[in-house]
Amino acid sequence: MVTSVENDVIRLLADPLRARIVELLAGEALCVCHLVEETGARQTNISNHLRALREAGLVETEPCGRFVYYRLRPEPLERLAAHYAELAGAVRRTYTRDIRRACP
Repeated sequence: MVTSVENDVIRLLADPLRARIVELLAGEALCVCHLVEETGARQTNISNHLRALREAGLVETEPCGRFVYYRLRPEPLERLAAHYAELAGAVRRTYTRDIRRACP
């Protein structure tokens, strides 16, 4: 069963810009100015998405002088990946065993 935290992650990643931000942060820690440059989105839009990702526990902040860098946290994505790996395994077992419920 998908927990509410996983539901939050799924909901957040359903947004194309947030998904792009997560992809970019997977490669390196970035500040808002880098994300604006990479995505072409407005600074306020990026900041709002980062706030949502931070509140969900997907990113953490790291102050660096007058800038704030955002770093992706692996644990929420690992939990989500493990859930979908389990789901895929169940589907594979159902598929190979041709499991189906009989109609009344």
